[in-house]
Amino acid sequence: MSAQTPPTTRVDRLLGGIERAGNKLPEPFVLFSILFTIVAVVSTAMALGDVTVQIPGADESTQVRGLFTGEGMVWLSTNLVPNFIEFPPLGTVLSILLGVGIAERSGLLAAAIRRAFGSAPRWALPYAVGFVGISGSIMSDSAFVVIPPLAAMVFAAAGRHPVAGLLGGFGAVGAGYSTSMFVTSLDALFAGITTTVTQSLPDPGTPVNAVSNYFFNVVSAIVLSVVAGFVIDRVLEPRLNRLGVPTERRASKDEEEHPMDAAGAAHLSGAERRALRWAGLTMLLVGAVVVAAVLPGGSPWRGEGGSFIPESPLLDSIVFIVFVLFAIPGLVYGFVSGTWTSSADVPRSLAATVRDMAGFIVLAFVLGQFTALFNWSGVGSWLAVAGAEALQKVGLTGFVAILCFILLASLLNLFIISGSAMWTLMASVFVPLFAILGFEPAFVQAAFRVGDSATQVITPLNPYMIVLLTMLRRYEPDAGLGTIFARMLPFVVPFWVSWVLVLTIFYGFDIPLGPGTGARL
Repeated sequence: MSAQTPPTTRVDRLLGGIERAGNKLPEPFVLFSILFTIVAVVSTAMALGDVTVQIPGADESTQVRGLFTGEGMVWLSTNLVPNFIEFPPLGTVLSILLGVGIAERSGLLAAAIRRAFGSAPRWALPYAVGFVGISGSIMSDSAFVVIPPLAAMVFAAAGRHPVAGLLGGFGAVGAGYSTSMFVTSLDALFAGITTTVTQSLPDPGTPVNAVSNYFFNVVSAIVLSVVAGFVIDRVLEPRLNRLGVPTERRASKDEEEHPMDAAGAAHLSGAERRALRWAGLTMLLVGAVVVAAVLPGGSPWRGEGGSFIPESPLLDSIVFIVFVLFAIPGLVYGFVSGTWTSSADVPRSLAATVRDMAGFIVLAFVLGQFTALFNWSGVGSWLAVAGAEALQKVGLTGFVAILCFILLASLLNLFIISGSAMWTLMASVFVPLFAILGFEPAFVQAAFRVGDSATQVITPLNPYMIVLLTMLRRYEPDAGLGTIFARMLPFVVPFWVSWVLVLTIFYGFDIPLGPGTGARL
């Protein structure tokens, strides 16, 4: 066989078929315009048919609202701009990328990666990316924007395929989003929803709090980190090499005019080492200022009662913190190293960063309209409740019912990306149902976490999928959504199966999920 025709495996052929089929989908802008139209028509038909949805816990049923009605057209005409501007990923992505752009274009990221990973064993990188990605939910949605490009740079600096780092970082963040080695705001959010539901139960079981799933989360994070590293190292990267995916990132116009050292030589120059030291000291200083601002008991960044979770100004400031931790050291590095010689160089670099994201900004317009309609119409709530009731009517008992519940959550996750929104709907039905069957609410919450994440890396409704596609096209200009689906699929099944096995072991051996929390009432 010629060198130009690398051997393919059965998995390659399967994933290649998925990729070709997926790439036959229209461009994302057109695809979501079509989906918007479908939801508009369906919601109107349901509204004209007086379809209602009874959200568990609500006093009254909710009428599904249609776009092509008087009410719907008024809603669209008055909310077109808010739907776009208030689209959550828009501000998060652009704000973080401005900070990351300063650190990248000043040369700080490349220098830091060369310094940190220059002597690191190449075999360990996939597992490091897996661990960082799995634990990345501590940064909330910021992890989807920050971790993949940094993982790509780490792989490139070590002489490995950067696209494997890019896609592996995204797969680990997305497919493992509901777990972490650390207690995150998501733990507190889920616990708050669960507690609200248990208040109406005759036997509410063990009180649920932010650490009720902590032991389960730690074990899950370790297992999934290993699984992610294995998939990146043994499945994803070899396939990219067999397919001949380019390892060089396509330079933007700004980079063509001002070439930057993306991976760099093995050794740093004296100026780079000096600038890196100053940038490191600056980052430590910024971190110390943040800690000093939030730790005092009377800090304005604390929430009600002096706590940080479930809600506090500190958690709302995550994007700001990530921004300054990249931007300020990046500025220091740029001027100390000589990359920038005048203040005018900074806004030029920021403008180049925004130019690179112009495609995402255009897509954000239609994505914002679609997600807003999906939520406002009530179609999303109707789908979730209908699916929950269908499983409830089957009448399954025991752990098999838990497995069906996890599968349902995974399927609904293809349509409802927000874990808090989906848990709000599902908890109201299934926490009482499984309490009758003898399961602790915290155990049902842990089961939901398993189904909540794995499939969100293969749904076009995940808005960060478009961000990933924008990054991927810097290496593969012809990549489409099908490319991402095929590359992400190897993460879904191993993550799902491994996570279910962890839950099964906790259940079978009656291992506490967290302090004082078991599986059975």
